[in-house]
Amino acid sequence: MHHAPENDPVDQRLTELEIKASFTEDLVEQLNQVIIRQQTQIDALIFEVQRLRQQSPNGGESAPRHLRDELPPHY
Repeated sequence: MHHAPENDPVDQRLTELEIKASFTEDLVEQLNQVIIRQQTQIDALIFEVQRLRQQSPNGGESAPRHLRDELPPHY
C-alpha cells in the first residue's frame, strides 16, 4: 500500500522545516531592519551630543574626548 505524500513522515518533517526556515528568514529580516533603524538613531544622537558639547561654555573640554569613553564597563 502506497502512502500519500502528505502522510509521509519524512515529507511532513521536511514541510515543517521549510515553514520554520521561512519564519526564521522573516524574523532575521525584521531584526536587520531594527538594527539599521537603531544605528541611524545612534549616529544622530552622537552627532547631537557632539554639537551640544561644542555649544557648552567650556567647549566640552571636561567631557571625555570620545563617546566610547563613556560606555559602561559591560560594553
